[in-house]
Amino acid sequence: MKKTIAAGMLGLALAAQPAAAQDRNTLRVSLNTELQILDPLVTTINATRVFAYLVFDTLVGADENGNYQPQMLEGWQVSQDRLTWTFTLRDGLAWSDGNAVTAEDCVASIRRWAQREALGGQLMAATREIRVLDARRFEIVLNRPFAFVVEALGKSGHTIPVMMPARFAAGDPHKAVTEIVGSGPYLFRHAEWRPGERASFVRNPAYRPRSEPPSALAGGKVPKMERIELVSITDQATRAAALMAGELDFLEIAPLDFVERLRRNRNVVVGKPRGIDQFLAVVNINHAVPPFDKPEIRRALQAAILQPEVMAAMGLPEDLIVSTCASIYMCNAPGSTEAGSEPLQQAGTERARQLLRASGYNNEPVVFLHAQASALLNPIGLVVSDQMRRAGFNVDLRSTDYATVAQHRLSRAPVAQGGWSVAPIVLNGIDLANPLNNPLISYNCSPVQPGWYCDPEITDLLAKYSEAATPDSRRELADKLQAAAHRHVTFAIAGQFGGPAAWRANLQGVVPFAFPVFWGVERK
Repeated sequence: MKKTIAAGMLGLALAAQPAAAQDRNTLRVSLNTELQILDPLVTTINATRVFAYLVFDTLVGADENGNYQPQMLEGWQVSQDRLTWTFTLRDGLAWSDGNAVTAEDCVASIRRWAQREALGGQLMAATREIRVLDARRFEIVLNRPFAFVVEALGKSGHTIPVMMPARFAAGDPHKAVTEIVGSGPYLFRHAEWRPGERASFVRNPAYRPRSEPPSALAGGKVPKMERIELVSITDQATRAAALMAGELDFLEIAPLDFVERLRRNRNVVVGKPRGIDQFLAVVNINHAVPPFDKPEIRRALQAAILQPEVMAAMGLPEDLIVSTCASIYMCNAPGSTEAGSEPLQQAGTERARQLLRASGYNNEPVVFLHAQASALLNPIGLVVSDQMRRAGFNVDLRSTDYATVAQHRLSRAPVAQGGWSVAPIVLNGIDLANPLNNPLISYNCSPVQPGWYCDPEITDLLAKYSEAATPDSRRELADKLQAAAHRHVTFAIAGQFGGPAAWRANLQGVVPFAFPVFWGVERK
């Protein structure tokens, strides 16, 4: 019966697509979450990030070696005192509405982004002036040294510094733009969009890719497929069956229970994510309302989480799991460190009970947001909520889909008035490498990031890190930041794992990266 239902769902999903979906020049993709929000500044849902890199472009792009290269920019110049940065746009860039991309558009876009993003906010705090010089040039003039100007403009994590026309960028940064005008390799077919069903993109004839070979988010983003369809299929068995049958071409994350089976299928390629290409499962803690406004109660939660139990529930092959990871910068990665990890090494149910009793916790309800419909978050939520109950927390499990969880996390209301306490989420490793844009520390005392943690020590360390001139000084400060994060329990780590992408073997040019990008992809 289950197989019949899955097949029926697959038929309905694919029948809804236009005839063009059967063309070999159409790429059919299923993301792990549905595309529901189109503005990459107002959500951290990964589907919106994939959307953003299809239709928008960035000034700078990170290559596969982690180096930052000009993208929309022709290049930049830096004054001898490193306080004045002059940026020049490539000639001939155009928006999808036919207008030319200008320096004014870019300045407005940077300002809008900086109001929503931690690294952008730190850049602006170090900036005396950002000004337009002419149609293709603008300057950022700093008031003090800031070591990550280019890295900020090339940030690939959530809340991406995409460029858009000034008439949109000048609007309220807390309200999503309603019209999508970008300068990226694909055009969004807004009139064809059916949320929960599909989103369609066609090649942008006005896009001018760079001449270099593609490398991660840098180089030539050549759109080789004429059309891309993001197909919404929530049932995991259906997604796997669709890929094996050739009805889908690409899965952002292979259904975890099907990874071994997909590996054995000669018509399918399964990715091999390692290090920062993996995911870190964390528990987003609401510091703004009781009971987790008390650090003692947060430390009891930290002690309650047994990572091996959480990772075992994922159903993944052993080579895709890191049994225990205490690094906020990912394990098996360049920034890995054990600094300040003693509380995690001492985790255990009995220790959590002791800490909870000593904290003064009075059995207050803990509203646990559980994304039951998510293949990744469902098992994490079930195990962590059980661990919290075993430690003595009064857990009120609220099961729903991830989009609802994401919306609920924006509320700062007390629990008794519809608020929330904790919510497991999954972060891309690529978003954690740099302390200045690592969500576990970089949004310290920020009013825009759900959780609202605030520790003066972290604020001071981030400021010092932003000015650090040598690798050794950065390493020392990164270690201190991790120790402060564990001590303050900004988030609680639940484990590290790889959620591999999977695609049809007749595709070539797939760019290996932490999240899917589709330039350079073509069918053999």
